[in-house]
Parts: sequence; structure tokens; C-alpha cells
Amino acid sequence: MVLLWLLLPWAGAAQAAEIGGRVKVTAPFIELHTGPGAGYPIFYVVDRDHWMTIEERRTDWFRVTTEAGKDGWVSLEQIERTVDADGEPTRFKRMTLADFTGRRWEMGALYGVLDDVDLISVYGGYAITRNLSLELWLQQALGKFSHSYLVDLGLVHQMFPEWRVSPFFGIGGGVIHTRTSASLVESSDTTDETLHVGAGVRAYLTRRFMLRAEYKEYVVLTSRNENEEIEKWQLGVAFFF
Repeated sequence: MVLLWLLLPWAGAAQAAEIGGRVKVTAPFIELHTGPGAGYPIFYVVDRDHWMTIEERRTDWFRVTTEAGKDGWVSLEQIERTVDADGEPTRFKRMTLADFTGRRWEMGALYGVLDDVDLISVYGGYAITRNLSLELWLQQALGKFSHSYLVDLGLVHQMFPEWRVSPFFGIGGGVIHTRTSASLVESSDTTDETLHVGAGVRAYLTRRFMLRAEYKEYVVLTSRNENEEIEKWQLGVAFFF
């Protein structure tokens, strides 16, 4: 989840409407952060009636330059406490369900279980069409006697992309590498190919956030006489842009 928090402010492209425009502070003051997020420190305060130039937008954060030459980031809530050169309140487009439906890229982090073993995953996806997406997954299963690392590439079909809560189905393949504990002298590390099918649901929350829950069933193509079947359940948060 830390990775998601760090990447989120950089997810969006700049909105063209008011980028490059000058705005005047009408609040008692506005705080400038060193980066596009509340976790970045405040290094400067712009007082009322001072002007700023909006240089760039990253989701709900704006990079501005002050009259004093200070360059920093301001949140959407604070940038809307300004007026433009005509004295009109500054307003920017906010994310809606329509943006969720028409998204191109998404990234997320999920937690779950892989055959009763804790599993942490991050993924990125690109929408080829409104209904079909290509996704790349990086995952780590943390077992008591071994750790497994999975890389998956798959196609996901979303039947009703315009729904706020939208089911999906997917197929794909990848690789699983299992590293056994050093104390298990009779075991060795293995690397095998995998195939999977799955289903899940995406739920639009607010702004650029969505909730994702899913189930996948894997077939591990081992070099032994019999293939293995494993199951995965996961739940997490993602953002889109």
C-alpha cells in the first residue's frame, strides 16, 4: 500500500483549462509542499492577495510558482481558494464515474492468500478497448518454509464498464519461482510456468480510487508427473488515469 500512496499523486495528466494561468490567493494563506502529496513537507506559505502561476497538475495536486520565485505543490482544495485575473473563483474538473468508465491506465496493490499463504501483489493495467484490458502482475507469497514469486500477464474482460460495480473475467499465464528455506536440505528452488483463469469485481469509490476483489485459479506446469492447482483470493485498492 505504501507503493500505491507514493505513485498516486503522479497518476494524472495535466488539465489544459487553467494550466499556465495566474491566480490570486483569497484565503488567509496557502501552503506549498515540496511534492504532490500531503505527506510531503510544507516549506513555504503564500499570503492573501499574492499571485501564483499554475504550472502543472498531477491528479489533485498543482505545481505553482509564486511571485517570490518559490516553486511548490498545492492541493486542489487550497488552489480553489484563489481567483483568476477576472476575479472569478478558480475551479478544476474533478474525477467522476464517467472518467472511471473511460480510463486507460490503472495501478493497484492488493493483499490476499495463495493456498493459505499470505500474498502481496502490485499490478498495472492498460485498457485496449472499453471492455478488454492487458494486465501485468508482480506478486510475493510469504510462506513459513518457503517464499514464492509470481509474474503474471493476462487479459481481462469487463462486461459492463459503465457500471459503478463492474464484474470481470480473466485468463493468462506466467511464471512462479519458489525459494525454499535453507533448513530444508532435501528441497530445492523451483521455477515453473503457470496458467490461470479468474473472476472479480471493480467498484468505483471516489475521484481516481476503486476497490478491487478477485479470485484466480492457477495450474502450475511442473516438471514432475502431475501438475499442481493453487487458488488465490485478493482484495485491494487501485487508482486509474
